Amino acid sequence: MRSAAPLGPVTRRRPVDDPAVRLFFFHHAGGSHLLYRGWTRLFPDDWDICLLDAPGRGNAQALPLIDDCADLVAFFDKALAPLLNRPFAFFGHSVGARVAYALTRRLDETARELPLWLGVSSFRAPQPESAGPALSRSLRSDTALRHWLRTTGGAPDRLLSDDSLWNAFAPVLLSDLGLADTWDHETPGTPLPVPLTVFGGTDDTVVTPGQLENWPRLTADYLGLHTYAGGHFYLNDHRERLAGRITQTVRTRLRPPSPE
Repeated sequence: MRSAAPLGPVTRRRPVDDPAVRLFFFHHAGGSHLLYRGWTRLFPDDWDICLLDAPGRGNAQALPLIDDCADLVAFFDKALAPLLNRPFAFFGHSVGARVAYALTRRLDETARELPLWLGVSSFRAPQPESAGPALSRSLRSDTALRHWLRTTGGAPDRLLSDDSLWNAFAPVLLSDLGLADTWDHETPGTPLPVPLTVFGGTDDTVVTPGQLENWPRLTADYLGLHTYAGGHFYLNDHRERLAGRITQTVRTRLRPPSPE
């Protein structure tokens, strides 16, 4: 191990140079790697936990926002490439689930090493047709957007009530929600040859458990849907349980070392 890695799109609180696994976490719309604050300590010491920031927020604040889904996936593809030289896995929450899925499909389509496992949380599977009006269009006004965040628990009260913080945050969130609307209209390809687990909150009004039921057709190795008490950000109250399940699942997918 060594000291924390420098700032950038990948934050490694406890870098491991020769890890058993690299586990990458993708954040929600308008969020940053801080969604996973404190998660690193919940995983084995020989795992390299990589918390990601899309451009324009967190430790990638200096980079310009990306408003095209293919460009965002290409950005992460390039940023993560040097770290995909060890067994790795992806977990994404909300829009981060779609980013993780899209990056996995890109790796598959370009015949590169695939993740041991993909975890998707609180986001609908891509559909060949729109399931309804674009969410970002219904949240264009400040009033609607702030109300939506209050009801979903997607932002702290301080951010919603401080105009200077809000004016910096709102454009990032709207950009991310626009990406989510675009992805929802994609026609999925053939099932991925990657084990996939789906997670969600039992009381989520943004993406209900029923809206998570289309994920199995996108993988040749579906590992089930796991729901936890709570809303769209249920994971904040179940970090230890989620980390335990992720650790157990990924460990079962690790290849045993070759005999010498």
